[in-house]
Amino acid sequence: MNSYGRVALVHDYLNQYGGAERVLEALHELFPDAPVYTSIYDPAAMPPAYRTWDIRPSWMQRLPAWRKHFRKYFLLYPAAFESFDLSAYDLIISSSSAYAKGVIPRPDATHVCYCHTPMRFGWRTGDYVAREAINGRAGTLLQMLLPLLRTWDVVSSQRVDCFIANSREVAARIRRYYGRAAVIIPPPVDLPPYRPGAAEEFYLTGGRLVPYKRIDLVVTAFTRLKLPLVVFGDGRDRARLEALAGPTVRFVGRVDEATLRDLYRRCRAYITAGEEDAGIQPVEAMAAGRPVIAYAAGGVRETVIEGLTGCFFHEQSAAALAAAVARSRTIAWDADAIRRHAEQFGRERFKERVLATIDAALAARAAERVA
Repeated sequence: MNSYGRVALVHDYLNQYGGAERVLEALHELFPDAPVYTSIYDPAAMPPAYRTWDIRPSWMQRLPAWRKHFRKYFLLYPAAFESFDLSAYDLIISSSSAYAKGVIPRPDATHVCYCHTPMRFGWRTGDYVAREAINGRAGTLLQMLLPLLRTWDVVSSQRVDCFIANSREVAARIRRYYGRAAVIIPPPVDLPPYRPGAAEEFYLTGGRLVPYKRIDLVVTAFTRLKLPLVVFGDGRDRARLEALAGPTVRFVGRVDEATLRDLYRRCRAYITAGEEDAGIQPVEAMAAGRPVIAYAAGGVRETVIEGLTGCFFHEQSAAALAAAVARSRTIAWDADAIRRHAEQFGRERFKERVLATIDAALAARAAERVA
């Protein structure tokens, strides 16, 4: 047992890998002996290192065809997280974009929630439906159940002693929907050794190839510009994107970390056309000294500096993106300055700030008990 007592980590689900899971990894580094409670866990979909963790999925793991239909079970997640017996833990740290914050701690325990966003489908339903391509009966059912889900979301938010938001935008949502303040700590970014070098004549985009990322705008713009574009990653939108692509666009599929770092290092700029709550990949590109061309919405407004570390475009269209690319080609980018800017978002800095926030939350709870 450490000075924090018994610690438990809680995460929404472990069946896909993205920015939220990188946050969980950093939290696990802080508390490597802590069990991870989650709704469902698919080892095949997660990095091999997760198999060495103490991961404890809920009873949802026994539901039929959960790998394929986990989204359709959305009404069951609140009950799954409330079913966990966490009475043995003194400190609970949840990593939540919907449900994980809804666990029920012991009355004298401290619950710190790293909130990636309040429940997106509950509060930003139009965006979520478009993002996940939900339609038909599933869309109708979601609309019917929204009042119930929103009520649970607000009630369960009161079980959190301290919220951490990944950006100012998410902190504003927490204030608006839950009536709670939040400490802002951007998500962690790995900072590999900096290897400056001349950029090659290709641009880079990618990640999970799903509609809300708006990679279709990037593919369309670069097809029209006839400039080289490399797209990494995979997902359900890949076939449509490949059909849109001209001869200058190349898809390389899923890549390992070393390959991705090499792509960041060699590209002329990284492109992001979707709206992300925080966005780790743009900062990873800046850590390699490369500028970012980004749609001016969400977390990139807090990590990208116009004219110094990147360029914004303000309309989500291929034409606006193409104009930003053209503008970026007139700027003499300082790779060293871009790298220095990215260093403030490093993993070690993230862990230091999280521990300081946990310490403050524990002190506040102790003061309440004395009072």
